[in-house]
Amino acid sequence: MHISFLIHNAYGIGGTNRTTYNLATALADQHDVEIVSVFRHRDAPVFAPDPRVRLRSLVDLRADGPDRGHGELARPARIFPRAEGRYRQYSLLTDRRIGEHLASTEADVVVATRPGLNVHLARQIRRGPLRVGQEHLTLESHSKALRMVLRGAYPDLDAFTTTTEADAGAYRARMRLPGVRVEALPNPVPAPALAPADGSARWVVAAGRLAPVKRYDLLITAFDRVRTERPDWRLRIYGGGEQRDELRTLVDRLGLYNHVYLMGPAHPIEPEWVKGSIAAVTSRTESFGMTIVEAMRCGLPVVSTDCPHGPREIIRDGVDGRLVEPGSADSVARGLLELIDDGALRRRMAAAALRNAARFDPSRIAERYESLFLSTAPRGMRRRATLHRARATLLGGARAALDAGRGALKKGRPA
Repeated sequence: MHISFLIHNAYGIGGTNRTTYNLATALADQHDVEIVSVFRHRDAPVFAPDPRVRLRSLVDLRADGPDRGHGELARPARIFPRAEGRYRQYSLLTDRRIGEHLASTEADVVVATRPGLNVHLARQIRRGPLRVGQEHLTLESHSKALRMVLRGAYPDLDAFTTTTEADAGAYRARMRLPGVRVEALPNPVPAPALAPADGSARWVVAAGRLAPVKRYDLLITAFDRVRTERPDWRLRIYGGGEQRDELRTLVDRLGLYNHVYLMGPAHPIEPEWVKGSIAAVTSRTESFGMTIVEAMRCGLPVVSTDCPHGPREIIRDGVDGRLVEPGSADSVARGLLELIDDGALRRRMAAAALRNAARFDPSRIAERYESLFLSTAPRGMRRRATLHRARATLLGGARAALDAGRGALKKGRPA
């Protein structure tokens, strides 16, 4: 199959970008895959794409880019929903470029990755390709005005994916999508290319945007109570955002400047996870919980608030992590101290986290997406996909044989 992802800005940083690159790379093992970015604002993307995945943009906003200062950029978008959070970045030019792309694409499957682009996909795609919309936030997080727009557009999709079963249930119950297949498919997270944490470091690690929804104020307050009982433990918080100064003030006011460290953004984050022994998530809500899975894949048990929607679908409470009461610093402190004080329990949970997080490996998530595409697609597309997969398998075998032959020749013996 030829699979095309339509994304807001593939050259920046963010969870949707990481997820799309991970999924596209895994699908490229068997399929022809491209990522089409609406915007381009720098020469190279933050996340380097796999060489097998083609990357291109529709609107080039680099300082010397051909679209810088284009007259249509100042004219408001008519198709991208006004109620969508990114609306001000869209314009008559993006309406036209996205429409031209969707009308001419040769892809068998087009996957759009945010509500506004899902609307474009539903309204502008040519006849033929499978139309798949993705939700990377939650239905509940969207305004009533946006939900009304989506309710009118989404019935023209073929399939729609959410990151959690809870959100899939909300879409099925509240959005009236007859004929649209709604599936919960979690975000893919690859195994890190380094050894997992050994559990000996006396560090708790957290990572994410320094935004109110993440409730880092709650984590810092909880750690003040941890510090009282276990002054030998420390907390590192990675990420940047609007609350940095506010959180720094809280750290100073509580006298935690030798125990809590605001580390700033880190990319890649995996080397920082493995320096810790416990991960902490104190969000008010999570659409999925990428940092939970990232930490587990690095061998850390996670103490997380049991908030909507993702943590309960990732963490097995008491097995590979601990779910605690949202909004309660006491509950967070007790969860952290339980693992801090019991090294054997911490190591058992760490091992379980490493095992259980393997279900989020990109290869496994890609198989689920492929199954969705094939079971929803017309018969002709399924036949082409089968032929493409067989061809990829044959080519892979030929490459392996060729590599073996070259290796044998280098060693001076017949293959």
